[in-house]
Amino acid sequence: MTDFDSMGLMQIAEPGMSAAPHEERLAVGIDLGTTNSLVASVINGAAEVIPDEMGRSLFPSVVRFFPDGSVHTGWEALAEQTSDPLNTVSSAKRLIGRGLKDIAGNVTLPYRFADGDGMVRLVTAAGVKSPVEVSAEVLKALKARAEARLGGELVGAVITVPAYFDDAQRQATKDAAKLAGLNVLRLLNEPTAAALAYGLDNGAEGLYLIYDLGGGTFDVSLLELTRGVFEVLATGGNSALGGDDFDHRVVCWALEGFAADGDVLSAQDKRRLTQAAKTAREALTDSEEALIDLTLADGRKIHKTLTRTEFNAMACPLIKKTTDAVAQVLKDAKKTAADIKGVVLVGGATRMPCVRDAVADYFGRAPLSDIDPDKVVAVGASMQANKLAGNTASGDDWLLLDVTPLSLGLETMGGLVEKVIPRNAAIPTAMAQDFTTFKDGQTAMAIHVVQGEREVVDACRSLARFELRGIPPMAAGAARIRVTFQIDADGLLSVSAREQTTGVESSVRVKPSYGLSDDDIIHMLQDGNAAAKADMAERELRENRVEADRLIESTDSALAEDADLLSDAERAAIEVAEASLRKAAAGSDAAAIKKELDHLTQVTGEFAARRMDRSIRRALAGQNINTI
Repeated sequence: MTDFDSMGLMQIAEPGMSAAPHEERLAVGIDLGTTNSLVASVINGAAEVIPDEMGRSLFPSVVRFFPDGSVHTGWEALAEQTSDPLNTVSSAKRLIGRGLKDIAGNVTLPYRFADGDGMVRLVTAAGVKSPVEVSAEVLKALKARAEARLGGELVGAVITVPAYFDDAQRQATKDAAKLAGLNVLRLLNEPTAAALAYGLDNGAEGLYLIYDLGGGTFDVSLLELTRGVFEVLATGGNSALGGDDFDHRVVCWALEGFAADGDVLSAQDKRRLTQAAKTAREALTDSEEALIDLTLADGRKIHKTLTRTEFNAMACPLIKKTTDAVAQVLKDAKKTAADIKGVVLVGGATRMPCVRDAVADYFGRAPLSDIDPDKVVAVGASMQANKLAGNTASGDDWLLLDVTPLSLGLETMGGLVEKVIPRNAAIPTAMAQDFTTFKDGQTAMAIHVVQGEREVVDACRSLARFELRGIPPMAAGAARIRVTFQIDADGLLSVSAREQTTGVESSVRVKPSYGLSDDDIIHMLQDGNAAAKADMAERELRENRVEADRLIESTDSALAEDADLLSDAERAAIEVAEASLRKAAAGSDAAAIKKELDHLTQVTGEFAARRMDRSIRRALAGQNINTI
């Protein structure tokens, strides 16, 4: 007889996720930064950053490539970047998801770029490399550090991205993780991760603004923290603004009155000067002045003293861009600076005194500084990773609600944009809208997905195009095509279109070839606000033109079928009104088009009534009262 008392119960788990009841699944949060990266994990119930064997938490986001395919990463590569600048890549995050045209004019980049469309590529001793491959090497090293410390394989990672990363940049980050052998549990917006760490660590409640200025990106997010719910109310920023840009200002200052026209710095000189500028900028955090003392490869010397006052003056325009973004976020959320309970600073660049002073001046109070700005994002990501891995514990029943930073919509007739998902909509989300055909018998529809805040397509970013075919031929306006936009928890978009009567369907996973240009993202909201009045006028003009085309086409069709219902004078009046509408539609006066639309509608009113009577008489021909 079987001794059931000695038998254990079987534990059921997802494939690859099984663990003994007493074991936790190993998961990490990774802050993949422009200048430095970090990896953190929840260890013995507490989130902590994992250091290397020398106790260093930071991992420089630098990779050196060798001809045999081997690489040096982190601190080792950082020490070698001035001696081998062409093969040592730093700040790859600023290049991820971008094309060559997006980085044109940056004279401090020492790299050799490969020609071609799509994402920028760099020529190295190991061959042509994309920023995705560079980032993958950084992620590999962080994965190895974590597994060595935790003593096992990772089930997955939460990787943070700037809130203002577009779809292409997010997808490229996931691709880098895949190359590194990491299972991505979630892409998490950096300011949201910071708020998570701060809120859970301090039990904070109320409205908190996250000001995140890193090496290459700037994000600002407004969150409401209430008893375990972290809700993003609005987000903004600039995916092409960070500490690197402040360094670039110092480089330009150092070269003032020095380099003659036509002078081109060598790759080594560019790297050394950029590093000297960075060192000087960081020194000004604790000192009133810093010396740049450099001898170039041709023997010329740069010997200049930079004062904090001089640096603050050159930094002012960049800081103004950040406070403009803050103002927009507050406006979007219908809040004021006085409503904010606290400002959390994130990113190494927030250590600059001029940044801290600007934030304090804007809000009338000092920002919160009881948490390390370098570590807070990684710590928050590790908390989310721990939860997603299934390592729940008492007090872990919190909810995270994020938003999408830019509106998403479709092109409609006349080159107009119909927004389907508005900016700052909570994600994940799915929203649908019904559209119809424009012409009689139309059996296909071209669907153009766009991103941005403007009313016209040519002022927005094109994301994807696809076609829906197999629409049953019907009268214009009779078909019902439902277009559904879905944004997942990583902020990635998919779009589907379905004809409601037949069920015919088409869809696309939005994956542009590369990301927005340096100016596109920051200008989208600014342009949307500045040009709102002009956009609405343009929208009215285009809508009137579309209506004019529709009315002229239907009038011509009616004249071709039933002209015998009109006298010569009536027909002449309609033709004159139609000609006047054609002329107005060719111009740019929306009011004039509307006036002629109304006039043609008026003069064809009696004609339409007679056609309706004839149609009814034809339908009733041969019928009697008993058969109707």
